[in-house]
Amino acid sequence: MTIPISSLLIPNLNVPGNAWPIIPNQNSARMLSILFQLEQSQWLSADDFEQVQRRQIGALVHHAYMTSPFYRKRLDEAGLSPDRIRTPEDWRKIPLLTRDVWQMAGPELYSTNPPPQHRKTSQLFTSGSTGKPVMVITNALTQLFWNAFTVRDHLWHRRNFSGKLAAIRFVSGNACDPPHGKMGQNWGPATADVVKTGPSATLHIKAGIDQQVPWLLEQNAEYLITYPSNVYALARFAEDRGIRFPTLKEIRTFGEILEPHVREIVHRVLGLKIVDMYSSQEVGYIALQCPEHEHYHVQSENVLLEVINEKGEPCQPGEIGRVVVTALHNFATPIIRYQIGDYAEVGSPCPCGRGLQVLNRIVGRQRNMLVLPNGELRWPSIEVDSALQGEQEIPPIQQFQVIQRSLEEIEAVLVTPRELTEAEKKLLIDWFEASFGWRFDVKFTYVDHIPSSPTGKFEDFRSDIAAQYMASRFSSR
Repeated sequence: MTIPISSLLIPNLNVPGNAWPIIPNQNSARMLSILFQLEQSQWLSADDFEQVQRRQIGALVHHAYMTSPFYRKRLDEAGLSPDRIRTPEDWRKIPLLTRDVWQMAGPELYSTNPPPQHRKTSQLFTSGSTGKPVMVITNALTQLFWNAFTVRDHLWHRRNFSGKLAAIRFVSGNACDPPHGKMGQNWGPATADVVKTGPSATLHIKAGIDQQVPWLLEQNAEYLITYPSNVYALARFAEDRGIRFPTLKEIRTFGEILEPHVREIVHRVLGLKIVDMYSSQEVGYIALQCPEHEHYHVQSENVLLEVINEKGEPCQPGEIGRVVVTALHNFATPIIRYQIGDYAEVGSPCPCGRGLQVLNRIVGRQRNMLVLPNGELRWPSIEVDSALQGEQEIPPIQQFQVIQRSLEEIEAVLVTPRELTEAEKKLLIDWFEASFGWRFDVKFTYVDHIPSSPTGKFEDFRSDIAAQYMASRFSSR
């Protein structure tokens, strides 16, 4: 049973005195129109989905060919033109876009003439879990779709919009710093134009677990959104001290791999279910957890997702391969056949009846917890490129990895065209201190290349001591 869009309570009215049916304002109507289409499209067959996706892909590729020097050259070299890409085999002739290629392409990758109807553009910088920063230009259209899929997730999982939402996550600036965080009147911009919600509270992830627990107890929230590794640490802390969160109904996770043992401990210790999502800053929502199962539905209205083997061929159900995504609505930064760096296992059609593509699980993306010398556990926010924006002398970092070697030392492994100056080193050391809440001894190591992990995934942070420390600290009583 699905929740019909007509059940939404829309706070913005255009007709004075009208109580029901509610007439939305322009912003609400735009969002509801998208949600109405998403409510229908999720039940399309795989063949029908391919047809509607093909229309959007055709428009995207044509736009990229005409306005991006990078893609025009890329398609010409592959012997392709937009009107000649008719079959899946033709599509797979387009070379994969990697971060290395993205970095080398520079300004030529971006559209020289994004549609003005997509409205004002903005820039974001992301290094993801690869440690290789790239810039993405987004616009109001991409944000609109981000908001729409956020609301879809709420509707799928039948959340009580009047409840309170708590978030423990990375936030730019210091407004959400511990111990108090920041309070909000609603759940944020995704729902603001569509439905009246309860309040929200946000705490920066740099807060230690010892700070997060009392903060979360004070909020009396029904929903919590945070990172899987942080949920695990919270659950182990709660188990060790016999703490419960009586008002919580559900925990949402994002940003890392959600391992089965995290679901298990949260259910066993807290009596709660976890709803996970798979997204990236570059392309937005990729997959959301099915409302009836623990696997994921690809948000095929937002992305074209491929899972390919080492030969570049599509993986079959049960097989694990590289994730390749195409962002269907970003005409400012065309992202076509982007090898995002993750691996996923293809699933079979879902018993729920939705025609959306299924992923059984995503492999990789897990970060370890940072262990401070005073015993606190923290989630490491490693966004060096974003943190250094605005600095006059930005270190020329092409790739980085931070490794915690001991309680007192971290190692910054860098790929740079030259060694950093003392001023640049101090800039990074100061940023590590501000991010981690501790002034570690920092060792700088320069290499030509930072290899991926044995699972095929690069980790921008790794702790050599976290697993052993957590096992000893959170031993069952």
